[in-house]
Amino acid sequence: MLDTITEELKLENCTLCPHKCGINRNGGKIGRCKSTNKVKIALYSIHNFEEPCITGENGSGTIFFSNCNLNCVYCQNYEISQLGRGTEITIAELAQIFLIQQDRKAENINLVTPTSYVPQIIEAIKLAKNKGLNIPIIYNTNSYENIETLKMLEGYIDVYLPDLKYSDNIIGKKFSKIDNYFEIATKAIKEMIRQVGTPKINENGVIQKGVIIRHLVLPNNIENSINVIKWIKENMPNEVYVSIMAQYFPTYQAKEIHEINRKLNKEEWEKIENYIEKINIENGYIQDLGEHEEEYVPKWNFNGLDYNF
Repeated sequence: MLDTITEELKLENCTLCPHKCGINRNGGKIGRCKSTNKVKIALYSIHNFEEPCITGENGSGTIFFSNCNLNCVYCQNYEISQLGRGTEITIAELAQIFLIQQDRKAENINLVTPTSYVPQIIEAIKLAKNKGLNIPIIYNTNSYENIETLKMLEGYIDVYLPDLKYSDNIIGKKFSKIDNYFEIATKAIKEMIRQVGTPKINENGVIQKGVIIRHLVLPNNIENSINVIKWIKENMPNEVYVSIMAQYFPTYQAKEIHEINRKLNKEEWEKIENYIEKINIENGYIQDLGEHEEEYVPKWNFNGLDYNF
């Protein structure tokens, strides 16, 4: 099985993400994402603080993969994404984790930062489905994705949860050490929409298929956020869900960068809220702005501004 995966998905000449490092991961080489040919995860858990249609009543079955193809200076999970904390597991073990999450009554399987491990994830999904996996599978990504890799996932992923971080590539370079983020991410999101369409919610309010576009608002960069939201409004179907997050706090290297070394303030957040209301985003969520600096737990409101959960 491993030989087939390698041949089909190019781990010997890795081009899974837009960096296209071309390194031989089977030979123990590592590229920009620092991943080898082994699956590496930091943890798996039932998470109750995703958007309401993901969390549902029983929580989301999150699996946090180690390493990342971005280098965000403010990453809240930097020990996992940048420092590589985690444990190597086999494809069979990954499939078993999917089934464990389902046995725990998770509403879905939530693959967090999965890009580097697409070949192994596909095989694990096949194994798990053969053993009875039947809950939705979520691909939770920073959107720095190759279209060719996303096409390989068609039919395996039910829900895409892409983060559209930047409308300005200069900001993307400054804070995530990335080139051409906006063009690459927006093309990727269009491919996700093509594959799974707009959200389909079941009778219990849990998403079964579709795309939810996330955006984390950064302090002193409100224009970036407004342009991200504007792009979504002008280029995505009205039915698509948008999730605007206020949970930013300075961590990792951001603590040393004056521009983003603070939380959002009320004035900044009101500009975002007012713009969302002005252009009439129809579906989605916007976080409340925490009153205290230590308050980082997401609090979600439905349909932009109106209904509290």
